[in-house]
Amino acid sequence: MTNPTRAVEEFRLPDLGEGLTEADWVHWVVAVGDRVELNQVIGEVETAKATVELPSPYGGTVEELLVEPGQTVPVGAPLLRIATEDGPAEPAGDSSGPSRPSVLVGYGPGDAPQSRRATRRASADAGRARDGDPPPARPDAKPGARKLAALLEVDLDTVTGTGRGGVITRDDVRRTAGHGDEPTAGHDEEPTAERPHSPAPEASPERTTRIPVGGVRKRTAEAVSRSAFTAPHASVFLTCDATATVDLVSTLRASPAFEGVRPTALSIVTRALLHAIADEPSLNAHWDDDTGEIVLHHDVHLGIATATSDGLKVPVVREAQRLSLPRLARSIAEVADRARTGRSTPSELTGSTVSVTNVGVFGVDGGTPILNPGESAILAVGAISDRPWVVDGALAIRKVVTLSLSFDHRLVDGEQAGRALATIGAFLGDPVPMLLADT
Repeated sequence: MTNPTRAVEEFRLPDLGEGLTEADWVHWVVAVGDRVELNQVIGEVETAKATVELPSPYGGTVEELLVEPGQTVPVGAPLLRIATEDGPAEPAGDSSGPSRPSVLVGYGPGDAPQSRRATRRASADAGRARDGDPPPARPDAKPGARKLAALLEVDLDTVTGTGRGGVITRDDVRRTAGHGDEPTAGHDEEPTAERPHSPAPEASPERTTRIPVGGVRKRTAEAVSRSAFTAPHASVFLTCDATATVDLVSTLRASPAFEGVRPTALSIVTRALLHAIADEPSLNAHWDDDTGEIVLHHDVHLGIATATSDGLKVPVVREAQRLSLPRLARSIAEVADRARTGRSTPSELTGSTVSVTNVGVFGVDGGTPILNPGESAILAVGAISDRPWVVDGALAIRKVVTLSLSFDHRLVDGEQAGRALATIGAFLGDPVPMLLADT
């Protein structure tokens, strides 16, 4: 009887889609010596758009971890080596031929620099696995907190989570690392005379903390820089009376059609934007640098700028122009919630053709947002607040909002942008007839 042979397979970072060329390794959930099954999750990576769990394409025993948490890994770079059974006895390092690439769908092998080995924690975890003890429970932490913990070399098992349900946040990690205990401006410090004498520390020009940049923050920086220095931005502003919109929202919340979803003023604003795009289609377009052409999109894939614990994300509502107001409100709430909770896939965070950002939730009146790369317009909505307003020649207190529309001046002129913003303002001033006309 022939004993099963062992082959060492090398798993490389697959192409995760949407043109991504690299990802940041967040966290290992296996260690050297662990037994893994086919499609068992081995770790997490953070791409430009989302945090993704990676399943193993092989079953066997983990022989070597080749990347460290916090490391940026190019597509095609080796992640780990797994010893499998019933395969040809070919070590992964055999120079007689190329190593077998990952078999995940969409993977394309490519040259990559040599990765550093990550073996910290491996011995202890492997010992537990060989002794038959169950692996320790994985700390409940946000993806951004896991990445920061890896960068600051903080063991998450030693961190007490203060987030909802005990979830570990980035502030918890910083506090454990010793970065959260420094006095801040406005806090009284103990007089120097009352402190025990200690040697004077080395003089430094200033007190700073350097934070490594990666993942969503890194890609956001790259995207806005590319947009700012590629598309000639211009902006127009409009302050308008939104009292009728606020009243309509209150009425809709009691409507059976909106059962299970809470309509907001943003629901009406996005419908107004869609109405404006129907009249000014250049707002839903992009400039093709290769051909020098303007590409008009027939479908409106609406990007909803969303602040998350990991940074800015823009989840997308597909074919928004086809949705009724209740479905539009529900879709906006769903995609934003998935983005905030880290459940969005990369495909759900790409492909928008026009975007809207609600800066009013932060209590500000307006701003000049930077275009999402590949789009020609983005609408910013300020806070809706009580202000004096002239109505029929008399002064009254009304619900007033400031809107700003940033646009790519290569394909949208001030006339088109101005007309579009005026259309949106008129819609918010008297939304019911406009909504009836759209049905």
